[in-house]
Amino acid sequence: MDSSQEPRREGSAEFRGVRARRPVERIDVATHGHRLAEGGFWVIVAEFDGVITAWRFAEVEKVGVPTASDGHRTWHGPAADTWVTSMDRGQYMRGVDNIRSAVSEGDVYQVNLCRVMHAQLLAEAPGPDAVALSQTLTSGNPARFASRIVVPSIDGTPGVWIVSASPELYLGVNHGTLTSAPIKGTAAPGVAMLAKDEAENVMITDLIRNDVSHVAVPGSVRVPEFLAEHEHPGLSHLQSTVEATLAPEFDWTPQMWSALLAGTFPPGSVSGAPKASALDIIAREEYAKRGPYCGGIGWIDADERRAELAVGIRTFWWTPEAGGKLHFGTGAGITWGSDPDGEWRETELKAKRLIALASTATLIP
Repeated sequence: MDSSQEPRREGSAEFRGVRARRPVERIDVATHGHRLAEGGFWVIVAEFDGVITAWRFAEVEKVGVPTASDGHRTWHGPAADTWVTSMDRGQYMRGVDNIRSAVSEGDVYQVNLCRVMHAQLLAEAPGPDAVALSQTLTSGNPARFASRIVVPSIDGTPGVWIVSASPELYLGVNHGTLTSAPIKGTAAPGVAMLAKDEAENVMITDLIRNDVSHVAVPGSVRVPEFLAEHEHPGLSHLQSTVEATLAPEFDWTPQMWSALLAGTFPPGSVSGAPKASALDIIAREEYAKRGPYCGGIGWIDADERRAELAVGIRTFWWTPEAGGKLHFGTGAGITWGSDPDGEWRETELKAKRLIALASTATLIP
């Protein structure tokens, strides 16, 4: 169908420098992933637990990067004291101990252990004012890979509501160059990284190198940035960057995205190493599905042969059950050197600022 004849539907998405409107079709990437390289502008949401969905948008424009001065809507979030967590402190610390035991037995080297928070937020479909929350986060917690996606149900299929302040690049593609920039290692402002933080980053960087090698020209995988400390609102992270040249059989061919996602998803920085063992432990130790948290969120422009997918961290998502719930996930990488209380405090550090911003009548220190 010609795009001028396609039915108009509400829905929009905004990323760094890109804004899209009018979603016109939805695909399940597991069965129709070849479409992502054929043409069009696609918004993609890959849930950590396996469902990967893409929407093709008919209207796309290049815009300036959002700034705090752009914000003008008032966000009405849940009360700060109404958030509940899938794991309390004791449960989380027991999970850390269990993972340390698995490490000592040689089953795994690192596992990212997460908990999901939620609060009641009543709203009619397609959900609360995502633009207002996005502007609030832009003002209080600007992020390199910030995004906002609201797509209503299309022909009876599920929609999506996501507002993210992700600082982490999962997959970037610029013509034939592939980039991933894993973040592992977290510290409060002014606090030195631990040896454990560096060890985490080294392990995951090596995992990412292996993941992307399956679609890369042999010998083209490189690490131009290694163990670099980056400052973010309220904390600092260690980041490394992995680059590779796509092999000709995966350079915007029909099998490109199926191969890319099969080889790299879920992102190594939010799963663990070895990945298969880490995923088994996550399924055993965590109390809630992660949904888009720790998944992949971004866009694919097949016409320009470019893409940018963030790791779905620092991310809010809204679901309509029970009148409406706002969700947020937080976690930490667990190794043999982990202190259970310290890892719990890391999850609190990562959540504190963003939960405060998304809550009503809360001041940010």
